[in-house]
Amino acid sequence: MDYLLLLNSFSSAKSSLDSPNSGWSGQRKLHECLRQAIRSGTLAPGSRLLASRALATELGVARNTVLYAYEQLATEGLVNSDRRGTTVSLLHPARALTLPTRSMRQGLSRRAAGLACLPVAADLAAGFAPGVPALPEFPLSIWRRLSEKAWRSLGSAQLNYGAPAGEPALRSAIADHLRASRGVRCESSQVFITDGTQASLDLCARAFADPGDKVWIESPGYGGALTAFRGAQLNVIGIPVDEEGMAAQAGDWRRHPPRLIYVTPSHQYPSGGVLSLERRLALIAQARVAGALIIEDDYDSEFRYDGPPLAAMQGQACDLFDADPGCAVGVDGTVEAEPADAPVLYLGTFSKSLFPGLRIGFLVVPQALAEPLRALLARSAPRGRAADQLALAEFMRNGQFGLHLRRMRRLYRQRRDALIAALQLHMADLASIHGTSAGMHLALRFHSDRLDDMQISAAAMNAGIVAPALSQHQIGRRKPGWSGLMLGYAQVPVEKIGPLVQRLAAIIRGQCHSL
Repeated sequence: MDYLLLLNSFSSAKSSLDSPNSGWSGQRKLHECLRQAIRSGTLAPGSRLLASRALATELGVARNTVLYAYEQLATEGLVNSDRRGTTVSLLHPARALTLPTRSMRQGLSRRAAGLACLPVAADLAAGFAPGVPALPEFPLSIWRRLSEKAWRSLGSAQLNYGAPAGEPALRSAIADHLRASRGVRCESSQVFITDGTQASLDLCARAFADPGDKVWIESPGYGGALTAFRGAQLNVIGIPVDEEGMAAQAGDWRRHPPRLIYVTPSHQYPSGGVLSLERRLALIAQARVAGALIIEDDYDSEFRYDGPPLAAMQGQACDLFDADPGCAVGVDGTVEAEPADAPVLYLGTFSKSLFPGLRIGFLVVPQALAEPLRALLARSAPRGRAADQLALAEFMRNGQFGLHLRRMRRLYRQRRDALIAALQLHMADLASIHGTSAGMHLALRFHSDRLDDMQISAAAMNAGIVAPALSQHQIGRRKPGWSGLMLGYAQVPVEKIGPLVQRLAAIIRGQCHSL
C-alpha cells in the first residue's frame, strides 16, 4: 500500500470540495483518510498497518500525527492494536439481501400537524434506579461559568424563538462528536435538537408514521417508546429479545411488515444485551427492502467498559450501502444516481451523560428527510433555551464533555464491578447477570420461573430499593421470556452497594421460602 499516494488522493478530493474539510489539521486529515480507506475496503479487513514510526517517516509527518490517527481508529473499533502492531478490524459490512427493494418513503405523516408532547415521568433517585447518573460528580462550577458566558453573549433577538432545528453551534458540535465517537455518518444539517429522548420518540412516531401503521419494539422493551407509539395510535408489535438482541423471524416480516422499528442495539433496554453484528446487518437490509425506518436509541452508549467501542447502526447502514451498489437499486430495477440514505433515525440524549434536568436530546435523520422535518418544526414546534444549548456546545468544544465522560467511565466501571461482585457473592444461586459490558444498569435474570419479579420489585420498593421488574417491560401477548430485576449502579456509591444487595437478596429468598 502506497500510503503517500493514498493521502494525496484523499487530500485532492477533499480540497476540490467547497467545505470546511479543506481546513482540516494534518492529524484529522490522516485519520479521515485511513478511516475512509478502511470503510471503502481499500484497506482490507485483517491487513496490518505500517508501524507508527515507519508511516510517519514515509509521509514526512510527526509520529504524534500517526499515533493520533491510530488511536482514533481504535476508539471507533475500525482497527485493533496489540504488541505486534495495528491491524484493520475483521468486522465488515455484509452484502445486502438481493431482493427487490422499495425506496424509503419520503415526506411526513398526515398526522404530523397534530403533534403533542407526552408527559415524562421523573426518575427515582434511590438505588438501584436505572438511568440516573452520578449527579454529585457533575462539574457544576464549570457549567455555571459556561451558562453565564452564554447568557452574556445573547442579544435581544435571541430571546425570541430560536431555529426550529436548534442552535447551529450545538448541532455542529454534536455532529462532530458523533462522527468521531460513534461512527455516525451525518452533517449538522441532519441533527435536530429535542427536549430529550421522549420528545424525540414522540416526534418520530408522529412525523414518520400514520395512525394504524405498524411499529416493532423490543420485548422486553422501553416503556417510554411504547407510550409514544400508542399515543400516536400506531399498531405496536412486540418482537422477542434473546441474548443477541431483537430476534425478528421471517414470519414477522410477512405478517407484520413495519413502518418503524425501535431498537436499543448498543445496550438493550432493559436486558442490557448487545444486538449482534449479524442481526444488525440483517435488520438494516430487511428494513431497506420493506421501506421501513429503524429508530436507533443510543441512550447510554458513551459508557462501554469491556471490548472495543461499538459503532452505531446508522454508520454501519451507510457503510453497507456504500459497499454494495445493489442497495441503491430502485423499485424499477434502475440504479439510483445518488447513494441511498441509511434508513435509520438516530436518537441520543444528554440526560445520562450529563444530567436529566438539562432536557436536551437530539435526533439525526436521513438527509432526504432533513428539510421536510425542519419545515414541519418551523410550523409546529419553535425552539428556545438558546443559552442552555450554547453552553452545552461550548462544554463539548472545549474538551470538558470528553473529560467528564472519561471520569464517569472510570467511576461507573468501579461501581459496576462492585455490584457484580456483590451479586455473585449473595445471589449466584438465584439469578444470572446480563448486560454488564456497557451502560449504567445491568439485568438480574432469575433462575426459577416461579419467582414473581413484580412482587419482588414491589417489596424492594417498600424497603427503599428501586429495582424495576423485567417482566413489566414485556410488549405484546407473547409469553414473557425475561423474569428478574433491572439494577442501575451509576448513582450508587461503592460502599453502599454491598448492603443494598444483601437486603435485596433477603427479599428474594423470602419469596423463595414462601413458594
